[in-house]
Amino acid sequence: MSRVRVNAFSISIDGYAAGPDQSLDHPLGRGGESLHEWFVPTRGFKRAYGEEGGSTGIDDDFGAPSMENLGAWIMGRNMFGPVRGAWPDFEWKGWWGEEPPYHCPVFVLTHHARPPLEMAGGTVFHFVTGGMHEALDRAREAAGDRDIRIGGGAATVRQYLEAGLIDELHLAIAPLLLGRGEALFAGLDLPALGYAVSRHVAGERAIHVILDRKG
Repeated sequence: MSRVRVNAFSISIDGYAAGPDQSLDHPLGRGGESLHEWFVPTRGFKRAYGEEGGSTGIDDDFGAPSMENLGAWIMGRNMFGPVRGAWPDFEWKGWWGEEPPYHCPVFVLTHHARPPLEMAGGTVFHFVTGGMHEALDRAREAAGDRDIRIGGGAATVRQYLEAGLIDELHLAIAPLLLGRGEALFAGLDLPALGYAVSRHVAGERAIHVILDRKG
């Protein structure tokens, strides 16, 4: 059965999924790139980008499956690109080059319409103006029996958590403090929403925590 999941979602010890002062030059905010130092060297990450090599171990054991059995993705406008408001043009095609690592339909939450964007490797970005539920309905239709991954950013994950629509959340807690930025759990009472920790494992560069939603 298809599940809605969040995988390899990196946060700091103080709960931030991105640092302060996000910009084109610092898409993850100042210091935010350090959140992903556990994943970037792994074999699973490199394979997703068509590269050879990479480290194995506990971090790779958690990171590699994050890209498997996916039939659709959902992401926020902020994760797709740095532009706010109406699209000035349709030239921006994301941060990932001509062949993004998704290889399936990706539904981007936005208030501003844009035609679908087809990329190499099977990735097609669809820009959804009808809100989170429309995006999930379209993702379910596209995914079939495969899973749907909520990619981020933090505000998008928080929306779906608050609605109780995420079945599994894998957090990779990086050993650093950001102090400011985009807090993942701001305003959420996770136990009241039915979420509980089902597993936690110390990896080489991060602590991996799995949250499941009861029922």
